[in-house]
Amino acid sequence: MADGLRKGLTSYGDAGFSLFLRKAFIKAMGYSDDALNRPIVGITNTHSDYNPCHGNVPQIIEAVKRGAMLAGAMPMVFPTISIAESFAFPTSMYLRNLMAMDTEEMIRAQPMDSVVVIGGCDKTLPAQIMAAVSADLPTVVIPVGPMVVGHHKGEVLGACTDCRRLWAKFRAGEIDDVEIEAVNGRLAPSVGTCMVMGTASTMACITESLGLSLPMSATIPAPHAERFRLAEASGKVAAEMARAKGPRPSELLTPAAFRNAQVVLQAIGGSTNGLIHLTAIANRTAHRIDLEAFNRIGREVPVLIDLKPSGAHYMEHFHHAGGVPRLMAQLGDLIDLDARTITGATLRDVVAGAEEVPGQDVIRARKSPIKPEGAMAVLHGNLAPRGAVIKHSAASPRLLQHTGRAVVFDSVEDMTLRVDDPDLDVNADDVLVLRNAGPKGAPGMPEAGYLPIPMKLGRAGVKDMVRISDARMSGTAFGTIVLHITPESAVGGPLALVQNGDMIRLDVANRSIDLLIDTAEFRIRQAALAPAATPDWAKRGYAHLFNETILQADEGCDFDFMRGTGPSSSG
Repeated sequence: MADGLRKGLTSYGDAGFSLFLRKAFIKAMGYSDDALNRPIVGITNTHSDYNPCHGNVPQIIEAVKRGAMLAGAMPMVFPTISIAESFAFPTSMYLRNLMAMDTEEMIRAQPMDSVVVIGGCDKTLPAQIMAAVSADLPTVVIPVGPMVVGHHKGEVLGACTDCRRLWAKFRAGEIDDVEIEAVNGRLAPSVGTCMVMGTASTMACITESLGLSLPMSATIPAPHAERFRLAEASGKVAAEMARAKGPRPSELLTPAAFRNAQVVLQAIGGSTNGLIHLTAIANRTAHRIDLEAFNRIGREVPVLIDLKPSGAHYMEHFHHAGGVPRLMAQLGDLIDLDARTITGATLRDVVAGAEEVPGQDVIRARKSPIKPEGAMAVLHGNLAPRGAVIKHSAASPRLLQHTGRAVVFDSVEDMTLRVDDPDLDVNADDVLVLRNAGPKGAPGMPEAGYLPIPMKLGRAGVKDMVRISDARMSGTAFGTIVLHITPESAVGGPLALVQNGDMIRLDVANRSIDLLIDTAEFRIRQAALAPAATPDWAKRGYAHLFNETILQADEGCDFDFMRGTGPSSSG
């Protein structure tokens, strides 16, 4: 098998000429034959002026290059798409698969013996891992790391759990324009990803538990020198993997590894988005995420990380308490410690080296968890035949078994226009319903599932309500919120049948979500649904590809043709 500069030669019909031409042009960059004869470590560059999460990527790249060269390899940096959550229209999820395709094709197209992918902001790590799985080249993943915490009036702040909490207080009239503007400048005091257990931190912890990154990579704060020392060490590991030609993702991502990731996802109070991303990653392999098995794991695995929004602390506190290695040590026999990592070591070796921090209260023991069950539950019922998800660790316990009257919004736009109308017929016991916000309906399944409390209720002191949708929700958010209702309403799912005034029953203990109408009425409404048609936004380009091939939430929202098995009739 060819390696180094001889790998994947451009086709001119003469392999010798292809190599000759490649060397001639790359020497224009000033490289010597000694440099060009070494194993090549490719390094993705996801830096962008639009992406503050990735603000430290240039420094990380330099550290990775240093590590690769110290280990005798040749580092080669190449750009890919960069996705920033709050700057991506219509939503970052709409672009995740495009980033995965871009990254995979650039790994395939350019000569490299191993690759280091650098990412963090919500959809970038899953996109990069999806790409790495499909390309199956030895891969080291480096998360960019979380921000450090902010402060306001003596209170510790974290983007974006406290963004949402304080914005809700502003909407309710509890804080004024001057204070919310001050908060705005203090919520994100450094580059890096959200410092709570949002999607970015969730995916970084999952990546570490899968063995695709070095120990402690998930939790080191983005600006800390330790982050750059880890990047240098990652460059050295990538150089060793380039020489050894492994391990490849296909060798590491076993059923045991995927189960470990699900255990960690439940134990950290992780983002519901993490389940979609993990499903998409698994579908690029020969393995699958079984939602019922995930439910069983949730009943067995307690939440052990006292971190917002399920707890009180922030990512830097999790790091100083021992990070993911210490968490896995506390999980004990719930983790398969024989699973391998990129270094060739097992998780058993990682756990053996976990730091014990006297007096820390961020990583709990199994006998004293934050919550007795895991972060998430998968619900089924006539409203969600293929499933829905609730992060009950960040919900109001009194609402986890609730029956209420539906108040229906037909789209994100409809919700925006009407939710604060003083004449809206709504009370605190109602169930807010948002539809046409799924993968096709929105498009891109935006994080609109965190429906705001109607202003008149917020000003009356209402802090939480049951809210259901086919949308997603940021992992940073708190609330009794049912998400990912599948199939989505835009493809004829039962959510499309709900009418104002219908009664909806949520029963998290029994893992159910139901529309309380009789079967005959259900069928009459179903028969009256208009057939789905191609919307105007999907007539051309990437939007057309997206609309024609996007899968539902229970299949990871990947494109049907990008799974390991390729397209099928499901979706």
